[in-house]
Amino acid sequence: MKRNLILTLAIGLLGHMVFAQDLDKAKLDSYFDALETNNRFMGSVAVAKDGKVIYTKTIGLADIENNIEANPDTKYRIGSISKTFTAVLVFKAMDQELVSLDQTIHEYFPSIENADKITIKQLLNHRSGIHNITNDAEYFTWNTQKKSEQEMVDIISKAGSDFEPGSKAEYSNSNYVLLTYILERSFKKPYADLLTQYITKPLGLKNTYLGGKIDTENNECKSYRFMGNWNMVTETDISVPMGAGGVVSTPTDLVRFSDALFGGKLIKDEYLTQMKNIVDNFGIGLFQFPFHSRIGFGHTGGIDGFSSVFTHFADGNVSYAMVSNGSNYTNNDISIAVLSAVFGMPFDVPQFKAYEVTAEDLDQYLGVYSSPQFPLKITITKDNNTLIAQATGQPSFPLEASGKDKFEFIPAGLVLEFNPAESSMILKQRGAQFTLTKE
Repeated sequence: MKRNLILTLAIGLLGHMVFAQDLDKAKLDSYFDALETNNRFMGSVAVAKDGKVIYTKTIGLADIENNIEANPDTKYRIGSISKTFTAVLVFKAMDQELVSLDQTIHEYFPSIENADKITIKQLLNHRSGIHNITNDAEYFTWNTQKKSEQEMVDIISKAGSDFEPGSKAEYSNSNYVLLTYILERSFKKPYADLLTQYITKPLGLKNTYLGGKIDTENNECKSYRFMGNWNMVTETDISVPMGAGGVVSTPTDLVRFSDALFGGKLIKDEYLTQMKNIVDNFGIGLFQFPFHSRIGFGHTGGIDGFSSVFTHFADGNVSYAMVSNGSNYTNNDISIAVLSAVFGMPFDVPQFKAYEVTAEDLDQYLGVYSSPQFPLKITITKDNNTLIAQATGQPSFPLEASGKDKFEFIPAGLVLEFNPAESSMILKQRGAQFTLTKE
């Protein structure tokens, strides 16, 4: 549900690309086999070309505790991709003259700050100013508890406003939680029923619906975080995210949804044009995804240990989706590899070479590191022979030894280079570099 995934799939080479006439499925299979063998990724991908699914791959376990393997029909929480479904439902409501983009939300939520100024469109394109409740540390103290509409509205109201409506754009899950309630009141039906009636049933998406408590017997998977081993992550109660992040699906269903949306089978062309109108990085339920010379539209998702992405490229008529219930890798790189295969671009099967360290080796790095130039303190601990890092107010994460005194957290592109003799470390991430000293 939190928007923590990289949106840009690739930058750099601009030039003509062609669709690969013979998709190298064997090489893609080898790519995913390497990820699975090295505990880098658990999940599933699908690619459709001209409305036909041309590649799928599923790896990992849906339920590690019971050794249940995932399969192509295993269902994953898709997090904020749910927002695209919710945006489509808002346009369905507009067709029935139940709502309009320009109406304010005061009649629905008078307790929300600036409710008399905030429009439904501003909820849709993140220009409302309503504070994003999932940004707050307290969120993780109650997100696993069932919440009523009134309780959620009270929480959002109390969080207040971050800026004047319409003055700028900032991503806020709160917007789409409120849109869920507007839809339910307008149609006088639960969100789950609206999703089925207007999207999943007409499109034949049998594995897409509003989630609930995870049910592995219904081929739903749990989610995990890698901490030397895959550790199960507690699950957010779906009453909290609802239409902002509560949908479950499969990559095959997602590419079919994508094909239908961008093929004009769900909403009017004028509505789709509005969804694709990107202002300050946001459309309506859509983001823009550059891939070399192509521009795609779609959305990312993240909730608990799940992560996901879907995108559609009109140039080539390609839809791509990835869902994951555990990642110890940069998912963006996975997307680049798959799309490179689809569009006839080179990509490499990753080679993983472990640098061996013992539990005793790690003792020299333990401690709290800080710097006046860096806003957070980094606490370094260990769990057996795995080094663990934790920034102030954030979850801990495992570090992988990649060289002498060098450790990485690959999913975030983070590198820590220690200098035990000087009790310091250099933190590198996406071009930035900071020197922190042990306290």
